[in-house]
Amino acid sequence: MATRSQACCTFTIVCGLALSDAMTTNSNIHSRLVGWFKILLPLSALALLSTLFLFARAPGEIPAIPFAEIDRLAQEQRISAPRFSGVADDGSTIAITALAAKPESTEKLTIEAPRLSLDAVDGTSLTVQAGFGSVDSAAQMAELRSLARLETSSGYLMETQGLRVNLASGEITSTGPLEIQAPYGEVTAGQVNILTTPDGTGQRMDFTKGVKLVYNPASRNE
Repeated sequence: MATRSQACCTFTIVCGLALSDAMTTNSNIHSRLVGWFKILLPLSALALLSTLFLFARAPGEIPAIPFAEIDRLAQEQRISAPRFSGVADDGSTIAITALAAKPESTEKLTIEAPRLSLDAVDGTSLTVQAGFGSVDSAAQMAELRSLARLETSSGYLMETQGLRVNLASGEITSTGPLEIQAPYGEVTAGQVNILTTPDGTGQRMDFTKGVKLVYNPASRNE
């Protein structure tokens, strides 16, 4: 009986040691695997990403620019100190200069700080200065806005929010009311048209839409 009891105890001790060694071995293997995965997984991810970039564009291939980006780049183009000039149907010479211009389309430009000069066949002239404007080559029209200031060689000074200029006919029309300093006094009107006289000898100014005159004889004698 004593011998059987000792064998049983020996068996129990041996099994306990074997299980303990196995658990220690498994724990070491698990730790090593975790350590290796910590190194291998990030490297694999980097390898996959680099493969994606390599296959996304063939060697030597030029990347395409989206059409929207092309339009944006075209719109950002600026022309410094542009000048436009021509002769109207009535023989007037028209010239437009600006600080800068930017294309809105193939036929229209927006202009910054424009200045227009018109020399009529009768020897009179006028100039217009404004904050902004546009020139439409297809419609043969120019628009000067943001406080347009018009001055004539005959002594008229006008201020309005905008003017339209027909580059083909030489006619100038205000887009709103205006204030005029005339040789004979002060005038306010809803609109002015500057156009060629019927006999073609020069230009005349037609004030319309609620014209008011404050006559000042002294200004005529100055």
